[in-house]
Amino acid sequence: MKFLSLEPFVPSGSNFEGSKQLFLDLGFHINWEVDGYAGFQRDECRFILQQYDVKDFAQNFMLSVKVSNIEEFQQDVVNKQLADKYSVRVSKIMQQPYGRELNLIDIAGVCWHFVEQ
Repeated sequence: MKFLSLEPFVPSGSNFEGSKQLFLDLGFHINWEVDGYAGFQRDECRFILQQYDVKDFAQNFMLSVKVSNIEEFQQDVVNKQLADKYSVRVSKIMQQPYGRELNLIDIAGVCWHFVEQ
């Protein structure tokens, strides 16, 4: 027996539809959707967006997503003007002990660490 995947439930904040659109613009697609839940995937990365709005929870929730090229990811975010379009915060690329990282704070306040190792 082996573990096959990990798919966290990510809170959407107060704007479930806006959160869905942000992740679509980030290149994810929706595999399935039902009453306040949407299963997202891009390549092998999966998560479940949950219509859930508890600010303290969202602002203390973090995810790490490994990417193959952090500059390419950053350029995609800039070209799509996601910071302006969704009022999300996007950091500069930083060198961390575990790799090069760009942080994106989503609509709900969740911190997504996009990391190139």
